[in-house]
Amino acid sequence: MTTSPAPRIPEAVHRRRWAILGVLMLSLLIVVLDNSILNVAIKTIATPAPTGLGATQSEIEWAINSYTLVFAGLLFTAGLIGDRLGRKKVLLGGLVVFGIGSALAAESGSPGQLITYRAVMALGAAFVMPATLAVLMNVFERSEQPKAIGIWAGGVGLAIAIGPITGGALLDHFWWGSVFLINVPIVLIALALMVWLVPDSRDPKPGRLDPVGVVLSVLGLVLLVYGIIKGGELADFTDAKVLATIIAGVVVLIGFVVYEKRSDHPSLDVTYFRNMVFSAAMAAIALVFFALMGVTFFGVFYTQSVRGYSPLESGLLMLPLAAAQMIFAPRARLLVDRFGNRATTTAGMLLIAATLAAFAGFEADTPIWLLEVVFFLMGTGMAHIMTPTSVVIMQALPREKAGSASALSNTFRQVGGALGIAVLGSVLATSYRNGIEGKLGALPPGLRDTAGESIEATLGIAEKLGPRGQALVTPAYDAFLHAMHVTALWGTGVALIGAVVVAAFLPGKNPAAPAGERESELIGTGD
Repeated sequence: MTTSPAPRIPEAVHRRRWAILGVLMLSLLIVVLDNSILNVAIKTIATPAPTGLGATQSEIEWAINSYTLVFAGLLFTAGLIGDRLGRKKVLLGGLVVFGIGSALAAESGSPGQLITYRAVMALGAAFVMPATLAVLMNVFERSEQPKAIGIWAGGVGLAIAIGPITGGALLDHFWWGSVFLINVPIVLIALALMVWLVPDSRDPKPGRLDPVGVVLSVLGLVLLVYGIIKGGELADFTDAKVLATIIAGVVVLIGFVVYEKRSDHPSLDVTYFRNMVFSAAMAAIALVFFALMGVTFFGVFYTQSVRGYSPLESGLLMLPLAAAQMIFAPRARLLVDRFGNRATTTAGMLLIAATLAAFAGFEADTPIWLLEVVFFLMGTGMAHIMTPTSVVIMQALPREKAGSASALSNTFRQVGGALGIAVLGSVLATSYRNGIEGKLGALPPGLRDTAGESIEATLGIAEKLGPRGQALVTPAYDAFLHAMHVTALWGTGVALIGAVVVAAFLPGKNPAAPAGERESELIGTGD
């Protein structure tokens, strides 16, 4: 007769674990909410002043990626600092910095200022995200962790739902900066609840900080992403500066991996990746966000610029995606119990690939209900990837290393998303410029170059030209739709690669775990 393992969580903490999870999800909500709100505001920020900032497509990409790259680059160190100083202290400090950055971003007077203040927000967010999962792993017993992680993942779906709708409603009534200012009251509420409810925890044997590794990782990612975005902006990846920047980024990242492998206190412990199950779960997260973030980027221009929906209407169109995540993320573990990680996650990846391929067939007059079905299926696929892979990753390491596991998971997600925006955004920009260039011959050379940057730039110039500019509108729509189709097929290819990876390396259905199983053993569920 087997006996249940002794509880590891103090009774006082155990009693309020679900309330603590609610506070952690609120903290997670503002970090995810910010990006989902920004997605709806992209078109408005690209509009010339006084409505927006007149940001170019490359500046919009940097407004997104300045946040993502700083966030991803600091997650390793933020996880270690949380393990060392205490996760609650780090959560509180991160929320304060995030709130200050949000208030500054709301008052930005130029695209450059917005990019800078978004980086400040990312500095705070980097300390919030890994600490939420680390605290979760320290307030729930192992048997309840998969359920808690599923609910935590469902919180991402909630943020995806609330973000675009909130952003759209704000843009309908206030100036564009309100989409950042809304973070401030949420931060204040989260701070008060956290002080009251959340217990502190730390790693009894924390690792040393790795400033050299942090600098190398951020520098390498910035160089790589800058080169990719610049290549898309110029529609020429053979340009000497573009190639030099991309190559320099790759070289620095290789140097980062070599340094981490030799360091006795690495921020990224590359030995974790010797386990192919762990590596495949990380790759799945990176690839799904690579594809999805790129699609979200062009999806906003499709719904607002081509289809003519308002920011609020565009946000409401995202509801099926969010609803599917909220419905299926907490229940994905049931499919894992029945079919195993491999089957569940592979099916999710194939579903993502199919929905991305559907975008390659969308036109200006495609029935909108088809877009809604695609968004719902996309959210369903994402839910059945994120929950199983998150459980695999978080249970791959001992409980005291929860901050490191969370940081790794979120880093790969953010890096995947940043590269998705950079690569697929560059594919979109290059395809659009190639499609519209032949229609811009009547414009002066200076305007011709600006008009070729994006559909918003073309439509903005067409509006300034009045009746003479109307001839540019239809070609702009046609060029954008062709560029969207090309970009969607690139995203489909990436999702199919992800399906092959998880089918090859994730475990199948697990037999019942024997009593006394090591806590660090990789398992598909905790039940």
